[in-house]
Amino acid sequence: MGAKAKKAMKKSLKKATSTKPSSSSINKSEAPDYLPLEGGPARKLPEQKPLESAATVLYIGRIPHGFYEEEMQGFFGQFGTVKRLRIARNKKTGKSRHFGFIEFQSPEVAKVVAETMHNYLLFEHLLQVHLIPPEEVHPRLWRGFNYKHKPIDSVQLERGRHDKERTLEEYNKLVEKIVKRDNKRRKRLEAAGIDYECPAIVGNIHPAPKKIKFED
Repeated sequence: MGAKAKKAMKKSLKKATSTKPSSSSINKSEAPDYLPLEGGPARKLPEQKPLESAATVLYIGRIPHGFYEEEMQGFFGQFGTVKRLRIARNKKTGKSRHFGFIEFQSPEVAKVVAETMHNYLLFEHLLQVHLIPPEEVHPRLWRGFNYKHKPIDSVQLERGRHDKERTLEEYNKLVEKIVKRDNKRRKRLEAAGIDYECPAIVGNIHPAPKKIKFED
C-alpha cells in the first residue's frame, strides 16, 4: 500500500469518528433499559400497564321498594351480561331488606357500573354501588340465588292464628291480657278527667273444672 493510500485511509477514519454521535448526545428515551448480552443488540423493555381490578361482584344498597330481581336484571343488563344477582330478604316474611349483590361477566363492565350508578337517584333513593374485591366475596354468597320467592299471605296466617283451638289455660291467659289492657285504659281516662263508662267485657275467666266423685 502506497503513502497516498495510507493518507486517504486516515482521513476517512477521522471523518467516521467525527460524525459518530457521542454518548451524551444520545436521547435518553432511545437508550436501552439494560445492557445486552455479548454480541446481542440493545432493546427496551415493554411498558407495563398498571394491573386493573378483576372484581366482578358489586354491592348495591338502598334498593327501593318494587325494584326486585326481574327489574334489576332488566336494568343492569343494559351495561353487559349479568351472571348472577340476589336481593337480601327476610327469612320469615320474604320482604326485601333493600340491599343486594350482582355479578357481571366482565370486570370492565362491573367497574363502569360502579362508577356510573353510585349515588344514582332511583325512586327517591340514592343507590350505593361498590366493587367487592374477589378475596372478600363470601363463598356462600350465591347459595340459593336462583330460589324464587313466593309471597306469604299474612292475612291467612293471622286468621289461622286467631281461629285456632285453644286450651283452657291459653283462653284464661288471653282474657287476662284483655282485662289488663281495659283497666289501663280506664285509669288513663280517669286521669285525664274524662267521664266515660267503658262497656263491659263479654266473657270472663273460666274456673278450672272440678273433679266429681261418684258414690259407689
